[in-house]
Amino acid sequence: MVKLNKIYTRTGDNGSTGLTDGSRVAKHSPRPQAYGSVDELNSSLGLVYLCLNNNNTDNKRRIEIKNLIREIQNDLFDLGADLSTPISETKEKYPPLRIKKTQVEKIEQQIDKFNSNLKPLNSFILPGGTEASSLLHMSRTIARRAERDTSLLGSEEPINAQSLIYLNRLSDLLFVLCRVLNENGLKDILWIPGLNQD
Repeated sequence: MVKLNKIYTRTGDNGSTGLTDGSRVAKHSPRPQAYGSVDELNSSLGLVYLCLNNNNTDNKRRIEIKNLIREIQNDLFDLGADLSTPISETKEKYPPLRIKKTQVEKIEQQIDKFNSNLKPLNSFILPGGTEASSLLHMSRTIARRAERDTSLLGSEEPINAQSLIYLNRLSDLLFVLCRVLNENGLKDILWIPGLNQD
């Protein structure tokens, strides 16, 4: 259980931050960079949730996506806990919270479900369309950055492989949801290569 009483501790005034195992690292090092990007992704999804929640509609699909966004936000806190806990070679008394394969599989199921009603694309699409889709495109690109940051961390230290897979699948899901929120692709804006070169 997390208990937060005091908001500032001054312990990070020297540019370091504490990890969940008690060790300290520079705030700009790969591990805080990775879980910081995940935190930014979570915050951006909060805006998507707000947008969907403020849209006074009983559209079943939008409500379903709104509820899914909240589930993903919870997963992202799990992921942040995972990334902020270095993998230990010794057996730990209390196993740390790690992203599990079942969480990845749930994302894959959602991709298959929402993508089943979409027409295949014959071009890349420009971020935009509806307000909710535009916000979700921002989240999608942050998810890709979080994935790159986590990949970098994994190249330097051992990480839970499922954490990287989760981010990869999540960005795919967010892309699909962008299209769903663009009226199942009807409001997608297609990229026209070289449009402005003449």
